[in-house]
Amino acid sequence: MVLVPAGEFLMGTDEVDADNEALEYGLPYPWYEDEHPLHRVNLPAFYIDKYEVTNEKYKRFLGAVNHALPDDWKNGTYPEGRSKFPVAYASWFDAEEYCRWTGKRLPTEEEWEKAARGPDGFKYPWGNLFNPDLGNISKGPVMAASAVGVGQYEGGKSPYGAYDMIGNVWEWTASWYRPYQGNEARNENFGQVFRVTRGLSFMGIGHYPPDVYKKVASIIARASFRSYDYPTSRLTDVGFRCARSVK
Repeated sequence: MVLVPAGEFLMGTDEVDADNEALEYGLPYPWYEDEHPLHRVNLPAFYIDKYEVTNEKYKRFLGAVNHALPDDWKNGTYPEGRSKFPVAYASWFDAEEYCRWTGKRLPTEEEWEKAARGPDGFKYPWGNLFNPDLGNISKGPVMAASAVGVGQYEGGKSPYGAYDMIGNVWEWTASWYRPYQGNEARNENFGQVFRVTRGLSFMGIGHYPPDVYKKVASIIARASFRSYDYPTSRLTDVGFRCARSVK
């Protein structure tokens, strides 16, 4: 795990989708809307996993508890050669149970974002300029893309030393998909229905022309971007990492 010191950080954004690009591309809400307002959050110190939880670590958990296997596992184990790949097809409940089994917990949305952005509120873990080569991010609408072993993108690690916070797999957080204090967006998905996921994945994000694709990717890859899923969902590109409070 890596230590994230106590203190303030910048969460969310004050950017606005003034041209309604998201709606033009067929998305239901403007870019940035659910990330408003930009605000300071003060957190106590905590630890967060340096890497996403891997198949080999998840297998130890499954060997100790009576639990369903991920959908891509056969004959009781993960695919050959994928021991260091992030585990996927784990629901929020699976992830939460694994973290408890290890004596940890899922990170809150605030903790995840601080660990990714650092104290200066970077847009991306590596800084403020988008670079799709610094994470396992799809560069086009290619559904045949794949996760990779954790920790391969040295240049993409966060200011605190956490790897793959953007790219590889989306990651569950402990938080419900709710509006931030002061947010006035009318989003019918806010509430205690969906759990927040963070960090983008390896999969394609839509069939856009190349220049548009890069623009959309640059928005979704920001560390403040919020996605969400039903906590019962088990998806091919959603995994997790754990956190722990400092005693």
